Amino acid sequence: MQNTAIPPGPTEGFDIGGSEESLERLREYFARFGDVYRVFAPARGVFDYIINNPEDIKRVMLSNHRNYTKGNGMDRVKILLGNGIMTSEGDFWRRQRRMMQPSFHRRVIDQFAALISEVNEKYAERWAAAAARGEPVNISSDSSELTLEIVLRSIFGTDLERLEQMMGVNPFEVVAKQSNRDLKFAFQFRSLARLVGELIQRRRREAEEHFDFLGMLMLTRDRETEQPMADKELIDEVLTLIVAGHETTAAALTWTWYLVATHGDAAEGLQAEADAMNPTGSLGLDAAESLAFTHQVLQESLRLYPPGWLLSRRAIEADELGGFPIAPRTDVLISPYMLHRHPQYWSEPEEFRPERFAGPDAEERHRFAYIPFAVGPRHCIGENIAMFEMLAHMHAMTRRFRLTRATDEPIQFEAQINLRPRSNLMMTVHPR
Repeated sequence: MQNTAIPPGPTEGFDIGGSEESLERLREYFARFGDVYRVFAPARGVFDYIINNPEDIKRVMLSNHRNYTKGNGMDRVKILLGNGIMTSEGDFWRRQRRMMQPSFHRRVIDQFAALISEVNEKYAERWAAAAARGEPVNISSDSSELTLEIVLRSIFGTDLERLEQMMGVNPFEVVAKQSNRDLKFAFQFRSLARLVGELIQRRRREAEEHFDFLGMLMLTRDRETEQPMADKELIDEVLTLIVAGHETTAAALTWTWYLVATHGDAAEGLQAEADAMNPTGSLGLDAAESLAFTHQVLQESLRLYPPGWLLSRRAIEADELGGFPIAPRTDVLISPYMLHRHPQYWSEPEEFRPERFAGPDAEERHRFAYIPFAVGPRHCIGENIAMFEMLAHMHAMTRRFRLTRATDEPIQFEAQINLRPRSNLMMTVHPR
């Protein structure tokens, strides 16, 4: 007998992800309707299905993932990033992902340790100078600029400095300076594709060796055809790495500093761990990952404020989730922000408790109740390097400084493509 059950949902329509009210609506709907419900989206004239149960999320993102493509909102991202691995689908996506994966191997990532350390040192000096002048630092903009510098130098290597000298300015700084992700930004950003294309051509002519992501992507070959990526494919993947590798990490660091500044015991724990490890030279990947408490603080920050707060998938064929039928072409929405606050899987879900990521709590929790980097075959390819950057940053800075909020202004959310504070997070720097 065919299942024709319809999940509960509000009588009024609402476009989830289309306005600043979305997080509040998701909270309200979860309280009223639970793990599976549907909401009519007036802008598209269809029902979106929202799922909050880890078993259903596992089905969509892992066990039946081939039945789901990227959902609503991807058209806008495609204007910005082209057909890179964040937006591409099917066999093409699988080919690109397979070709890119070796560049994100732990052994490769570890070789960026000196670069990450150097950029953090530069910002530590900037913070020390601000402290000496008695001026607060803008954590929102500094996190954005710091992570952008790391991602650009890891992609372009020494060519970034050459471009800056040639043009008199960093041509990619628009990514950090322009916070709106509208069509105007998309046009400015896509215009950088020409620069990347010229850089690729120059590298082909000069045949010089480069240790950076662009160099690695130019050398990679499809294992079945032995063919390299075409220039258009390379450009789209580079632009994807710039945006994806910068924005989520910047937002995560901003939220982490906010939480640490408002939880003195966490600040003390970070300082004690940083003081106990005094590496000679750059902090390598293994050493960074041995910072157990720092890792827990970052995990808890990503739980409370996951930058990727809303994920969408679209069913290709019919499916069933939570006991309800899902028709072909239905958009299924997953909010890590809500999932990470699900009271069935998290005790005191609104509280900042890094220790929940240690011991039995962490071992017994449903694996799909925590997905800050998504999960399954399409999980974030840069997860390891992002965590490395954040661990190295928190270690470098907590060794030298204690940060407190410069104002007591309440934090408001800006839930657009990424979740971040609406206004700049200003901090007072106290040298240790």
